[in-house]
Amino acid sequence: MDLVPALEEPLKKVLGPATAKVMAEHLGLHSVGDLLHHYPRRYEERGQLTHLADLPLDEHVTVVAQVADARLHSFASAKAPRGKGQRLEVTITDGSGRLQLVFFGSGVHKPHKELLPGTRAMFAGKVSLFNRRLQLAHPAYELLRGDAEESVETWAGALIPIYPATAKLESWKIGKAIQTVLPSAQEALDPLPESLREGRGLVTLPEALLKIHRPHTKADIADAHARLKWDEAFVLQVALARRRHADAQLPAVPRKPAPDGLLAAFDDRLPFTLTDGQQKVSKEIFDDLATDHPMHRLLQGEVGSGKTMVALRAMLAVVDAGGQAAMLAPTEVLAQQHHRSVVEMMGELAEGGMLGGAEHATKVVLLTGSMGTAARRQAMLDLVTGEAGIVIGTHALIEDKVQFHDLGLVVVDEQHRFGVEQRDALRGKGKQPPHLLVMTATPIPRTVAMTVFGDLETSVLDQLPAGRSPIASHVVPAADKPHFLSRAWERVREEVENGHQAYVVCPRIGDEEDDPKKARKSAEDEAEKRPPLAVLEIADQLAKGPLRGLAVEVLHGRMHPDDKDAVMRRFAAGETHVLVATTVIEVGVNVPNATAMVIMDADRFGVSQLHQLRGRVGRGSAAGLCLLVTEMPEASPARQRLNAVASTLDGFELSRIDLEQRREGDVLGQAQSGARTSLRVLAVIEDEEIIAEAREEATAVVEADPELTALPGLRTALDALLDEEREQYLEKG
Repeated sequence: MDLVPALEEPLKKVLGPATAKVMAEHLGLHSVGDLLHHYPRRYEERGQLTHLADLPLDEHVTVVAQVADARLHSFASAKAPRGKGQRLEVTITDGSGRLQLVFFGSGVHKPHKELLPGTRAMFAGKVSLFNRRLQLAHPAYELLRGDAEESVETWAGALIPIYPATAKLESWKIGKAIQTVLPSAQEALDPLPESLREGRGLVTLPEALLKIHRPHTKADIADAHARLKWDEAFVLQVALARRRHADAQLPAVPRKPAPDGLLAAFDDRLPFTLTDGQQKVSKEIFDDLATDHPMHRLLQGEVGSGKTMVALRAMLAVVDAGGQAAMLAPTEVLAQQHHRSVVEMMGELAEGGMLGGAEHATKVVLLTGSMGTAARRQAMLDLVTGEAGIVIGTHALIEDKVQFHDLGLVVVDEQHRFGVEQRDALRGKGKQPPHLLVMTATPIPRTVAMTVFGDLETSVLDQLPAGRSPIASHVVPAADKPHFLSRAWERVREEVENGHQAYVVCPRIGDEEDDPKKARKSAEDEAEKRPPLAVLEIADQLAKGPLRGLAVEVLHGRMHPDDKDAVMRRFAAGETHVLVATTVIEVGVNVPNATAMVIMDADRFGVSQLHQLRGRVGRGSAAGLCLLVTEMPEASPARQRLNAVASTLDGFELSRIDLEQRREGDVLGQAQSGARTSLRVLAVIEDEEIIAEAREEATAVVEADPELTALPGLRTALDALLDEEREQYLEKG
């Protein structure tokens, strides 16, 4: 982060090209500074062993343990037909459990001599399963000898740092490399303003780096963590504060709704009154729209809390004020659905320029990639002339050819599906930057919102509108209690007999080519030895078996858009009883008559995804039912996750549970790409206070000195944070 000449030194100069190449390719470390910021994951104490009892399958681990026994076996094989093949089996123990190590062929000689019973060593390798027992095959190892040996020097003192490592580079090799560059830590430029650091009693950056890599006591580690957490929180919040500050300097056209215009006419037509939450959030939005710099607001609310209604009223207010509003949806199905529901809600107000249109009416157009040329040309014409006040579309809206008469508001649905480039491209279509409203149905804990969407003000809709029914959720343990699954299908039949409809959701489509490279198996898959259940197979089984006689259809992402639409229309019209689908139905599908949902292999979905899916039922007056089917054993973390989903309908509570289980990599938008989260020591949920305080400090610093002229160390740290793909990470939702 704090790249100054000594820390900018490329690793290949310091460590040699071979090691540097592995560090760059496998750990993304290129300079001395990068390596100093590669912190230990945990520490082992000489006198205390790691827990072999809870090793994760399929992960690279480093353990410190003692050899209990070692046996050499010979066996016959194709290469050594006369029983000359050799296998060394070593059992290691740490008091909590035992683990088998195996070495084969010519690789047995060195460990056979060195790994004698009673020997202590560090072992690194990938945990695999053999004969239902965990083992490490051909682990790398480093003996821990007596005090006289150099290894004690290398791992200074009693605490051995264990680094995030890879198959090509064991933890202790990383440790040795860090010892080589540690003297450069003295030259690290401190990003924290001195007054802040002293006021909070934090150690200097060089001292923190020294203490995290070579601690003598646990207090050293605590000091280093406290300091480095502040760095991460503060630098990130300064970056966000500078964005907010820059946005606040931009001009925007204030948009105030006319007192007796389109919005008033729309409100008069509403068959119900808005909830208090909707009124409060609408007021926040209208206040923002009336200012002369662009609104940047995140609107989050449970599935079905009425976000679309709030967004539509904001769009109407802008049309009233002479501008245009664009709503960006992540998929064609969703764009079409939003378009249908907006036109329905507006009625004759959406028929501007047509016979029968009301006096304040405007045109609501749809723009998607698969539209025919003529329809597309007409939609674009309506936009450029200003005929259409509201446009709803997909990425097609962002294309260069699309021009607006006067774009005043951009509404983005399901933020996490849009990168910032798209947000900016659409913003660039206004004569002045348009106002921005981002909607998400995945409730986000406050701290994550501050960290990820720190450039947006947040509004929360937390009450459900009247008429939404409660959803009962139950876990169906198919392996332990198969009769529960049979009962689940009976329940689906009962719902259909009562005139309702049901969804069955599966993790996979089922027409994939079986490409062994693609099928990255997780530990549970290995244990289960079966791929996730697929839509096409399940639909077939249900239609021939437990749901015989009912109209069952399938829906998945690889279908042609027209076919998808036809299936959705038949389901919405009640012609189809049961829809077997992938998560394409996760957002925006609204069929009030659907009351039951069965989620197959529910353990393969994330907590927030299950919550999203469940929100598709109980949208009408009848109560909803959601059944989470799993084959995971009762004690597994997967089952605990499902029990949590079944026990609460509070999305904010669930998002906290989700975050605690998955860590923040996913939430910060990096998981999809598999990149590491740029937070190394900061944990979003645990460090709530630090993030909130850092935000206040950062805002004050940026207001006093937007260019950070007095803080060169902070500027350097920001450049380092923002130069890698971090710029997108900040902007990504």
